[in-house]
Amino acid sequence: MTSSAITKAPPPMSLLAELTHRCPLQCPYCSNPLRLDPRAGELDTATWMRVLDEAAAMGVLQVHFSGGEPMARPDLADLVRHAVSLGLYTNLITSGVLLNRDSLKMLSDAGLDHIQLSFQDADAQEGERIGGMAGAQAKKLEAARLIVEDGLPLTLNFVIHRQNAERVPAMLDLAEQLGARRVEIAHTQYYGWGLLNRDALLPDRAQLEATEQAVAAARTRFGNRLAIDFVTPDYYAERPKPCMGGWGQRFLNISPSGKVLPCHAAESIPGLTFPSVAEESLEAIWQDSPLFNLYRGTDWMPQPCQSCAFKEDDWGGCRCQALALAGQADATDPVCHRAPAHDRIEQAIAERPETPPAFRYRRYSNTI
Repeated sequence: MTSSAITKAPPPMSLLAELTHRCPLQCPYCSNPLRLDPRAGELDTATWMRVLDEAAAMGVLQVHFSGGEPMARPDLADLVRHAVSLGLYTNLITSGVLLNRDSLKMLSDAGLDHIQLSFQDADAQEGERIGGMAGAQAKKLEAARLIVEDGLPLTLNFVIHRQNAERVPAMLDLAEQLGARRVEIAHTQYYGWGLLNRDALLPDRAQLEATEQAVAAARTRFGNRLAIDFVTPDYYAERPKPCMGGWGQRFLNISPSGKVLPCHAAESIPGLTFPSVAEESLEAIWQDSPLFNLYRGTDWMPQPCQSCAFKEDDWGGCRCQALALAGQADATDPVCHRAPAHDRIEQAIAERPETPPAFRYRRYSNTI
């Protein structure tokens, strides 16, 4: 699709199913919104199964079961089994702290295709401080051991920031030692909880360059034994990324309460109406809702995006970041060096305090 919201959109490739916002961890960079959905408002099993039916029917290929911690849902294996029966590729994104031999067997028997296991650090004490959960590291290590023993493909995910960047080499070594097939070294992105904790998380350029060097060295050392993905922090990128592959282009996200979003942070944009799977079909929401057509394509773009040769590569960048930094969701992503508000990025880097402040942990009591 090139420009017009009138053109029928191709089906999304992936569905991110946020089953719950409940989580034993309290990571200060969590991608969940600041206003967390309570358990009482979560979709029931039957509704999630209907959503999976509709996703498969409209051409979705993958479903990523996420949260919060999706293993807090007792119906997780049933949802995985149903997705598999529909021909959907299934991926579980988990902290691993609730996984044990019995729960893993249920997921494996249900046909789960892949597990993405998050770590906060290679160092146990630091990982538990960052995640706000004592004893978490031992549970994660055991979860990784059980997953590899079962034969399920395992990806490890490390979120990088100023307080753990120096240990990226140890994280890469840990991924190989645990038998992961892939590892993601992903710098924090600054919206939601990450924006709230930006001064505590934003690395300096030297730290970024050190992580780049560590990843390059590991790729040479490990070769084909370990695939390594690396995500640069937006604030140091040369060009904006095509957030979620472009608004309303490749991905859709469903919140625990059933709101359908173009990305997991879209609720940070005020004044928008978020359609719900409790009231409309997934196909109708994807094709016809004002929300998904709002920034789909290129017609909405301001200058300099409108005349940019890369506008169908980055699709204008991140709307949530534009709001957070430029004050307008329809502004050019300030990451772009041509953006009128690019100085906001430079200012944030320049004003980064020498000593990181205390984390504001991701807790229901900390929502604003």
